[in-house]
Amino acid sequence: MKTIIATVAFLVLTLLPPPRPATAEAVPKVCAPGQSGCITVYIRNLKKPEGMLGILLFSSKNGFPDNPDRAVDRRIQKITGTSHDATFENIPYGTYAISVLHDENSNGKMDKTFIGIPREGFGVSNNPKIRTGPPGFSEALFSLDRQQTDVTVIMKYF
Repeated sequence: MKTIIATVAFLVLTLLPPPRPATAEAVPKVCAPGQSGCITVYIRNLKKPEGMLGILLFSSKNGFPDNPDRAVDRRIQKITGTSHDATFENIPYGTYAISVLHDENSNGKMDKTFIGIPREGFGVSNNPKIRTGPPGFSEALFSLDRQQTDVTVIMKYF
């Protein structure tokens, strides 16, 4: 069992980008005027300050909201409180959507019940009402058309 956990931890640490500092103030923003900007994501209402956050940035509906291989960029960060901030830098102007997973047990995936209901917290940009199934890309869509755009994601738990 320890070998499996060590192997998964090694793969996560080597395949994913390094964690960023937890607060937006600690992240040096590279938002020079031009055709790209920064997106700062403010994540609120985390149920408990433990586990990891997976924050995915998508530019199309392909893979949204839960396929990290289809994301334009991603952040994997250790949770330190009930709110969290992350910044995506040098992002070309365009339309995007954000999805967030509160991986409470740090196993690298969303745990679900046998009928598919999430056991861990999640959220998407624009905070659409949750119906059957995950929110669609069009419900979470926002524009980055200036140097800095702020997005607040309110976490949801079942």
